[in-house]
Amino acid sequence: MSIKEFDQSTTFSNPDLPSGALSSKQFNTIVELISEGEIEGSATASKNGITDKTSTAYINSFKKDIFLNQTPILQSAASVTAPNDSDFNFKDVGFEFREGTSNQTFISGIKNIETEVGIGTVVTTTNPVTHTVSQSTINAVRVTIQFPSMQVFNNEGGIDGTEVNLLIKIIENDGTTTTAVDDTVKGRSTNAYNRDYLINLKSGTSFPVQIRVERVTADSTDSKIVNAFRFSSATNIIMTQNAYPNTAHVGLRFSAEKFPRIPNRRFRIRGIKVKIPSNATVNSTFGNLTYAGTWDGTFKADKEWCSDPSWILYDLLISERYGCNLEESSLDKFTFKTVSEYCGGLVDDGSGTGSTEPRFSVNISITQQDEAFNVINALCSAMRAIAFYADGTIAIKQDAEGQATKYIFNNSNITEDGFVYNGSSLKARHTVIHVQYFDMTTQELDIETVEADAATQTKYGVRTKNIKAFATTSRGQAARLGRWFLFNEQNSGETCSFATTSAAGVLVRCGDIIEISDSLKSGVRRGGLLSSVTSTTVVVLDDEDSTDIPSLTLNPTLSVVLPDGSLETKTISGISGKTITVSSAFSTAPNVNAPYVLENSTLETSTWKVVSVSENEDLTFSITALEHNEGKYAFVEDGTALPTRNISALTQVLNPPEGLQATEQIVLINNKAVSKILLDWQTQSGAARYELHYRVNNGSFTKIETVSSYAEIVNNEAGSYEFRLFSFNGLGEPSRNPATLTFSAVGKTAPPSDITNLTYEPISDKEIRLRWDAVTDSDVRAGGRIHVRHSPKTDGSANFSDATDLVLALSGASTEKVVPLLEGEYILKAQDDGNRFSTGETSIVIDLPEAQPKLLVQARREDQDSPAFQGSKTNVGFDSGTGTISLAGTGNFDSSTDIDSESSIDDIGGVSTTGTYLFNETLDLGAVFSLDLRKIIQTASVYSTDLFDSITDLDARQDFDGTGSVDTNAEVFVQSSQDGTNYSGFQKFANGTFKGRTFKFKCVLTTQDTNQDIRVSQLGYFAEFQRRTEQSTTTIASGPGAKSITFNSPFFTGTSALLGANSNPPAIGITAFNMASGDFFELSSITGTGFTVHFKNSSGSSVDRNFNFTAIGFGKGG
Repeated sequence: MSIKEFDQSTTFSNPDLPSGALSSKQFNTIVELISEGEIEGSATASKNGITDKTSTAYINSFKKDIFLNQTPILQSAASVTAPNDSDFNFKDVGFEFREGTSNQTFISGIKNIETEVGIGTVVTTTNPVTHTVSQSTINAVRVTIQFPSMQVFNNEGGIDGTEVNLLIKIIENDGTTTTAVDDTVKGRSTNAYNRDYLINLKSGTSFPVQIRVERVTADSTDSKIVNAFRFSSATNIIMTQNAYPNTAHVGLRFSAEKFPRIPNRRFRIRGIKVKIPSNATVNSTFGNLTYAGTWDGTFKADKEWCSDPSWILYDLLISERYGCNLEESSLDKFTFKTVSEYCGGLVDDGSGTGSTEPRFSVNISITQQDEAFNVINALCSAMRAIAFYADGTIAIKQDAEGQATKYIFNNSNITEDGFVYNGSSLKARHTVIHVQYFDMTTQELDIETVEADAATQTKYGVRTKNIKAFATTSRGQAARLGRWFLFNEQNSGETCSFATTSAAGVLVRCGDIIEISDSLKSGVRRGGLLSSVTSTTVVVLDDEDSTDIPSLTLNPTLSVVLPDGSLETKTISGISGKTITVSSAFSTAPNVNAPYVLENSTLETSTWKVVSVSENEDLTFSITALEHNEGKYAFVEDGTALPTRNISALTQVLNPPEGLQATEQIVLINNKAVSKILLDWQTQSGAARYELHYRVNNGSFTKIETVSSYAEIVNNEAGSYEFRLFSFNGLGEPSRNPATLTFSAVGKTAPPSDITNLTYEPISDKEIRLRWDAVTDSDVRAGGRIHVRHSPKTDGSANFSDATDLVLALSGASTEKVVPLLEGEYILKAQDDGNRFSTGETSIVIDLPEAQPKLLVQARREDQDSPAFQGSKTNVGFDSGTGTISLAGTGNFDSSTDIDSESSIDDIGGVSTTGTYLFNETLDLGAVFSLDLRKIIQTASVYSTDLFDSITDLDARQDFDGTGSVDTNAEVFVQSSQDGTNYSGFQKFANGTFKGRTFKFKCVLTTQDTNQDIRVSQLGYFAEFQRRTEQSTTTIASGPGAKSITFNSPFFTGTSALLGANSNPPAIGITAFNMASGDFFELSSITGTGFTVHFKNSSGSSVDRNFNFTAIGFGKGG
């Protein structure tokens, strides 16, 4: 029906009502502003392609889109051309609308613009009810009073009428109060009775104004009298008639009989028409755009409605009426078109039927004024986009799949501050998202709930987040939004901030995808700056040693920023040191110092979406980016599992370390030698730490944690060690299997290393200097000893145990020693601080060449006496069976409790630790001389308990020589006297020159182990005089007769006991001067102290001649 003007003074009479009964009938005529114009109009008509907006079909279609109290005027299934009366949910509803064009006409029949405000409050004498009018454009207020019933029950059981006096007052802002209505309502009504009062507000009224309704008649306290009333509603009236250009509005008229109160109104429309590209077509079902061909940047001549958020934002930015009034030239329209294409892509609507819908649509009525920034951000949020200003234009960038990486960053092309990461707290991560959206079917706000899987909820707990889906009327879009938030909560909570050079900063924009290779986060260095460029296929990296260059078997790639700022990635086909060859050429040769990144399937870069770029005062650029996963789009839209990206070697489950090996060493700690096992292995790429588990001799495992590729076990015991080595990634996850190793350790039970490179150098005819390499064993160098022994054997058959100490044991750190020069074999062994000797012997044999003539005074052999070894013995015994002397046993025959168990009768109770054998004879030279002495000694050391008779199983015995002994020794000592009575103390000697007349000798036998004994088989000395020459220092005159010469130092010529008295006089040589023909000389009285020379002429007479002499003999007395 058309809208007609309603005369408020019209009265109605109803012949069916009894006399005095009250009757009311009201019509409400409203004008509803829908939107800024121009709009498309009816959603139903638009979907069905009905374009004639004056046609019956269009009007009836629109009535399907008008909901009064959430019920459509015309049922949705009704015919729009010829609906039945039963198809109408409401009859006699007048309707007319305007699209919001600039030249539209006004709706006829509407002079006043009325806005009803529901009140519904009971008025009592003590509680007047007030309605406030704030707008000064209001000309009048219609006050509606409602009596639920008006009646009095009389005593005869009948019903009478009643009356109520009420006042309506106008109270202005300045306090002026005027009584506009003083009315008494009389009559009877068993049903609700309404009465309207029109309150005019005169010109000059001081706003705001209060319209107050007061009750004058006393409130009824008698249940038989029912006359309460309420201030039902107030209708603000603007008395004018307006076409409202550029404003879409609807005129509605309905009766109070059907709607005692103004009903709730809702309109399903397709809203404001916007500019769309010339090659775009609007989908009539959803409102998304599809594009044909390449857009030339122009728009269609006429605007069209669409639900595309990109072009709706574009319209909002350029509109001067309701938008930002920006110049179109300031907008990068092509970025809007790119976003529009992604928004309009069809995705599964989540209904389970296989139906699709646009990825993003917006359907909203913006009714409240807000800051442009807030509105723009809200619209951008509906399509996952951001708006930003760059290069003089405003552009938008969307978080959409398929974006190519714009730039790469590594630790070499950012500032030294590095990459700074910030993440959300685990407590702040939600696992249940409630998304509020408007359901077009129920016309109510509905909730779509999206929950994380059970594992995630177990990990983070049930944490709920409520969000509002801006401009969303699709359940599927709400669900996708919920999954998007859920994904970001769980997977994109980290941001990365850093500063870079201006060369990189000017190329990066908000919304760009960048890749980062952070050596600290990935665990290895995979990026840097090219040091040189050979061609479009060959480049040289900057640091071979620090860079983890993947093997060709891993199909690595090389990404490089080219001179134009573009990024290209190529497969690597060759690696030579730090020279990289790619399989196909770059489009242009990279520059030197161009950023590069190496990747392969086991270690990739991390991807990020730039959210802010700002220039700093130092010409660097600060960039902040949000963690990005390309697989999130499919995950959100169809639940496709997220792809994993290996961005860190620190988080991968690693292989066990390779090359595990162990060595054992003796080392010095606090100047003390201890045993230590050293383990090392190859560094596992990406390993944050290692755990070494070990046990010895099948005992309990012990754990060692280390971040290095080595470990050590100090002061280890001897035994069989079992090692298990795990790699741990940055998440603390161990390798699935350990590297294993079994190792036999000897601890400090192992003998020290043999002495090596033994050499000697002569110092004199009595001494040599022995030299050898330093022993590397720490337990020898600190607390150990070097033993130097000698054996007279020259055939190389001597051994350490049968030799005797030549000098006192030396420091284990020593590398040389001056020792007596003796013929025979010098034998050296190292001894550690635990008294363990090296297993091998190092020796050198010296077979002395024929020396200068010497006079052997005596070669004394105690062992060659008959019987042998007749000297005095202390704790020393003689064994006639072996012809040797040895240390005597400390026990007695009678003290043995089990004589059968004794391995040696001679050594019952063990041997003495020391014993002395005093030589049988004293060497007497007859006078004091300097005498050369060389010892003669041959020994053999044995375990007294390891004898042939003690062998219980001859067949199992492999060595019948017995166990070698190294803790015994025998040394020869000498003491001298000048007068044959008073002797000096004994001193040890091997060879040397000693001065005296008489000499005594002894041999001292020692052992450090009473189970070890030493047997001396040869014992004696060589006593020799060196050849000596004495010459006159001046010419001597012989005089007229014989001339006696006395030597400065006597020569040894023999004694009755040694060689025979005067058996070895010196040889005398005379050099004569001024001899005449026939002269000669005679020598006589040649002794050790001098001689006589007599010069004679040819006739035998004495003559005086000059001469020099030379005496050659042995020994030097004095």
